[in-house]
Formats: sequence, C-alpha cells, structure tokens
Amino acid sequence: MTHTAVEAARQALTPAPIGVRRVVLKLSGEVFGGGAVGVDPTVVRHMATQIATVVRRGVQVAVVVGGGNFFRGAELSRAGMDRSRADYMGMLGTVMNCLALQDFLEKEGIDTRVQSAISMAQVAEPYIPRRAIRHLEKGRVVIFGAGAGMPYFSTDTVAVQRALEIHAHTVLMSKNGVDGVYTADPRTDPTARKLDSLTFAEALLQGLRVVDQTAFSLCQENALPMLVFGAEGEDSVARALSGERIGTLITAEPIPDRGGKTT
Repeated sequence: MTHTAVEAARQALTPAPIGVRRVVLKLSGEVFGGGAVGVDPTVVRHMATQIATVVRRGVQVAVVVGGGNFFRGAELSRAGMDRSRADYMGMLGTVMNCLALQDFLEKEGIDTRVQSAISMAQVAEPYIPRRAIRHLEKGRVVIFGAGAGMPYFSTDTVAVQRALEIHAHTVLMSKNGVDGVYTADPRTDPTARKLDSLTFAEALLQGLRVVDQTAFSLCQENALPMLVFGAEGEDSVARALSGERIGTLITAEPIPDRGGKTT
C-alpha cells in the first residue's frame, strides 16, 4: 500500500485537525422532498442544522445535491422524452434544492455560496474551482448545482469530480433508504450483508450499484476515499462530516487494521 493511499485512508477514518479537513457531501434529492415531489422545509432545515454544526468546528464543507425530488432524467427518458432535455430539467431541479439549502444554512448564520454549472447569474455564481476553494478557506459552505452542466452525468459522478477539483480529502455519499454498501439490495434480498469497508476494484468487480460506477472509477484512479452512509438518523450527516466511521468506507487499496491486517 502506497504512502499516499495510507494517508488518504487515515484522513477518511479520523478527523483531521480543525480547519484542515475538507469534504464534499452528496445529498440525495429524494431526501429533500421527504419522499414526495418538491421540498420539505423541515427536512432541509434539519440537514442545514447538521452541516452548520460541523462548519462551526472548522470543517470545510462543499455540497452536491441531487434533483430526484423534482425530475430524474433517466426516468423521463424512459417515458419518451429526449434524454438530453430530460437531464437539463433534472439539473434545474438540483439548483432549486441548492437554493433551499442555502436559505436554511444562512438562517443558521453560515455564509453560503451556490455555484452552478449552468449560467444563471441572478441566483448563483458560475462554477469556478479556485473561487470555491477560496470560499471554503473563508469558512463558507459551497453548494454545487446543475450537475456537470452536461447530460448523461449523474450527480454521484459530479460529486467526485468536484471533490477532486477542490482537493477534498473525502467524498461523502448520503443515500436514501440504505445505510451503507451491501452485498446485494437489502430491500429485496434478506441475506444481503453490510460491508464495513472494501476497495473500489471490489465494488466494480461485484457490480455493486449503490453509487454510479463512473464515480467509483474516478475515485479509484485518484485514490479518493468515499464514505457511503444513510441519510436517515438524527445526526448521521453531522457524524459523517465530522469524520466518524459510519456506513461503508471505500478506498483504492485495502485498509490495514491495527494488527497490520487488511480489511
């Protein structure tokens, strides 16, 4: 295991000194809607409170939000809509979620900037990685909207791409209805077993689809650790942002335990 991979894994497992840890948090759009179409203010307020708590401790947090509570490009495409147009509709849905989260974060007293991959100057800055880094260094939360600004890219993949560009230590994937990576879909297979850790190569080989496989590949190629955890729970987002080991940690290479073995 290379020195770089070991250090990356340790940063994912243990909170770095205050002001050093930088993470990208991917939030599911379905969570924002509370299981329905639109935005549930109670849910978004709770998410904002958890994020604000961690930001006050000095953690630098950037967020990517899905748009599944409004539109899903792939589903609209299967219903007969042009895929590119459907994906652009989904991107606009993510920006609506970004603005909702920004509003509740600022009500918590946290300076927040929305950066959009599609130009919409009245409501968001353009996506500029170096500007995003500067915002984070100043203690602001940055919320990335409109996906990659191009069709056919999932917000899972965008979360990884943004994490790489802003030099985040970890990408945190919050999932709706599942608290980690399982050997099979736990909602349909009662024998499915939760995995505490695995490598990206193992996830790709086993065809585990809790996260987009392009996102897995990007993380593997760049040794970027990923934590997959459940959105449900009173403080699951805050715990993940703080560096607590919950859910499933996925790394480029196996993680050695304290006895020198790999897991």
